[in-house]
Amino acid sequence: MGKWENNLKGQRILITGGARGLGAALARALTAHGASVALLGIETDLLEKVAADCAAPWRECDVTDAAAVDTSIAELVGELGGLDAVIANAGVAAQLPLIGGNPDVFLRTVDVNIVGVYNTIRSAGPHVCHDRGYVLLISSLAAAIHLPLLGAYSASKAAVEALGDALRAELRPHGGAVGVAYFGELDTDMTARGFGTRAAAELVKNVPMLKVARVEPAIRALERGIAKRSRIIVSPRYTGPILHSRAVAQRIMEIAMRRNAAAALEIARAENAPLTTIQPEHPRKNRTGGAAS
Repeated sequence: MGKWENNLKGQRILITGGARGLGAALARALTAHGASVALLGIETDLLEKVAADCAAPWRECDVTDAAAVDTSIAELVGELGGLDAVIANAGVAAQLPLIGGNPDVFLRTVDVNIVGVYNTIRSAGPHVCHDRGYVLLISSLAAAIHLPLLGAYSASKAAVEALGDALRAELRPHGGAVGVAYFGELDTDMTARGFGTRAAAELVKNVPMLKVARVEPAIRALERGIAKRSRIIVSPRYTGPILHSRAVAQRIMEIAMRRNAAAALEIARAENAPLTTIQPEHPRKNRTGGAAS
């Protein structure tokens, strides 16, 4: 076990979007390294199972409901006995033509991916205003490279990046640190549900640079980044160079997709793909779950 892995032992870490995918895998990995985790999510059955695996307290909570986030985070921090890190991971995605697409998809994407992250920062921030405090916002390579059908998702993840940069300066006087994580297309439920569509297949046809990457290296990068309170976390490795040359990469992708974009957009307007996580119609009341025995 490396030195950075030892740094995770005993840390108290809250994760939003912890029911499945990246959040669930990260919760289990951090627990294996001796961290104490707490979970927020809206998929109760899945969340309860992850919490049981991690002996973690949890709350069913829609991150777009500010009052519910306030209550849930306050209760979970009390159960953890304090907070060392918060991971704003909850997010949704769906393919969306900006012209002719469903505007509700855009609004809900912004609500969860931006407002939900803000609600998390606002509620958890005071608890990590100390020398060991750390806030990690999960953004995406989509914050830097903006593709057709991903306008809503890209806009929301670019906003997450901006929130992280602003928060970093605000938290620094208190000794806390802020990181932003950027991932390429990972082999998760979000990728399968959001972009396993006919329109997406048409869009990336003959574009070999868009490959789905394994989740395990991303989890390893997250573990290392949390332990070191890193400013930037990336996975796969090619994500870093793309971030630093985003203007050139954007132009290359526009040219690569030019041939297929019209057909993909036409398919997408009729396909009406759902969001990756079924969303509550109204803010939900929290359900309390104690630490699993």
